[in-house]
Amino acid sequence: MRGRLRISFLLWACASTLPAAEIEGTVVIQRKLTRRRVTAPLSAYQRGVAVELKEDAPSNDLAFERQRVVIYLEGRRPPEPVTFTMDQKNRRFVPDTLVVPAGSTVSFPNLDPIFHNVFSLSKPKSFDLGNYPRNQTRTVQFPKPGIVFVNCHLHPNMGAVIVVTPNQWSTKAAADGAFRLTGVPPGNYTVVAWHKAAGFFRKQLQVTGQHAATIQFQIPLAGDGSVLAQR
Repeated sequence: MRGRLRISFLLWACASTLPAAEIEGTVVIQRKLTRRRVTAPLSAYQRGVAVELKEDAPSNDLAFERQRVVIYLEGRRPPEPVTFTMDQKNRRFVPDTLVVPAGSTVSFPNLDPIFHNVFSLSKPKSFDLGNYPRNQTRTVQFPKPGIVFVNCHLHPNMGAVIVVTPNQWSTKAAADGAFRLTGVPPGNYTVVAWHKAAGFFRKQLQVTGQHAATIQFQIPLAGDGSVLAQR
């Protein structure tokens, strides 16, 4: 019995001393998924001048889609609480996709010369910060993982999403679809990719601590005719 305990302890000790590794991956998106919101120039809004409204045009549709993909690991304990910022600027939330670990606090400063409002009806965290003027900020803590959609009562075109992850191993894909998670302890993981229009994608991956583990997500899946979702 003592021999078995000694072997188990040695195996645990060896595993715990293995260096943390990286997960490297790519997100493949080959068509537009998101219908962009319409935003009038702030100057026109202030003057009350009628302007022609069109979709906010990205310089590259596919790069825009890839940069809105959030990747994170399921499970594990969250780190110490962190504070993040989502600005209200030019009648937009900036950034419009924010990734925070559970327990974090997000501040919402108003940088526009008009009143704004911040609210959410999402199940993981519902709130309403009321209306407040320029140079004021209000904060919200997000204790539970989940997807939180954020809007403004005063400006229906304003929308953003806060992805609250269960731990600190999270990131967003780059314009070319590449992403990297660093400092990942050895083990077996469920890697999650999320896109507002396409939903959740999950894959199993083993991290050994010797070499970077690689993974690829095809979004949406082949043959998926998902309709466009509004940004």
